[in-house]
Amino acid sequence: MGWSTSYDRGRRHTLSTLKHPSGCACGIDTHAHVVPENFPAYVGSRLPADWPSMAAAQPCHRSVMISGKVYRTVSDKCWDTGKRLQDLPGMGLALQVVSPMPELLSYWMEAEPAQQLLRFLNEQIAGMVAESGGALAGLGAVPLQDMDLAIRELEHVVQVLGFPGVEIGSNINGVAIGAPAFDPFFEACERLGAAVFVHAIRPAGMDRLVGPPALQQVLAYPGDVGLAAASAITSNLLVRRPKLRIAFSHGGGTLASLLPRLQQGAGVFPALQDTLLQSPVEQARRFFYDTLVFDTPTLRHLVGSFGGSQLMLGTDYPFNFHDRTPVERVEAAGFDADTAAALVHRNAERFLGLSKGIA
Repeated sequence: MGWSTSYDRGRRHTLSTLKHPSGCACGIDTHAHVVPENFPAYVGSRLPADWPSMAAAQPCHRSVMISGKVYRTVSDKCWDTGKRLQDLPGMGLALQVVSPMPELLSYWMEAEPAQQLLRFLNEQIAGMVAESGGALAGLGAVPLQDMDLAIRELEHVVQVLGFPGVEIGSNINGVAIGAPAFDPFFEACERLGAAVFVHAIRPAGMDRLVGPPALQQVLAYPGDVGLAAASAITSNLLVRRPKLRIAFSHGGGTLASLLPRLQQGAGVFPALQDTLLQSPVEQARRFFYDTLVFDTPTLRHLVGSFGGSQLMLGTDYPFNFHDRTPVERVEAAGFDADTAAALVHRNAERFLGLSKGIA
């Protein structure tokens, strides 16, 4: 991969000599997003009602319009590679892995228009990666509402664009990712060596929240990610696909709290015990997770629950609700130097398939 070769050459010395994250610019951010400056015109006979567009906003900002309504107002750092790169050293980062804003995954759109939109987004990300000189890597998007189109776009993302993997939603139109319908996709990811990053999207439970729409991101996202990860356990995903590399955003959401109940339940309910081919704890410790939890004790708890080998930096850059000091948060947790280095970059290297090229 072109980006990995450039990253390897430019960062090898820094990474191989890391003793402690303090003061370094050697971190790998696995959770950051892209929104294009403009969306393309739809090529087809009937414009989908939810085809996105852009509207002017305050200077350096634009509003993403979906179905005639403002979904989110974003800054030019979403598409301006140069401005993004200026921020990375101050965050302690050598590499940032960028993926589409989750709402753009467009699973609710008809499959062919969605594929057209996602191909545009994937090509936009490829352009940013090429401009970055090895400081950015891309995770593509695929139309999971159509398995054939999804696998075809996955092959394009990995084999043509050279991305290390893809971003998918925590559910696909309300269906959990552990459902049997998605197994051909995960088989293709395993075959191609594609990493999978799971991000919350259109979460369950919105009808139970009292307050402004921002509570979707604040409270509902972690719940949906936790359920997605639990579905991957109860479907024995990594038992069946042992070479698959899959990561869950927002620290795995609620999974760390659900896991003891799932483990206990496996010993109480015969049907659950019969379903699980490996214990929930063992399966959970094979997933990857980002560190985006905004709290030092919670981060330590995640390392205790999932292992120091499974956590990677995540920021949600460049949205307002992002972690501006991801490396400092790891340092503040008081981990030993090896664990800190694992969280700052080594685990992400394994997830992205970089480990063979970097000491």
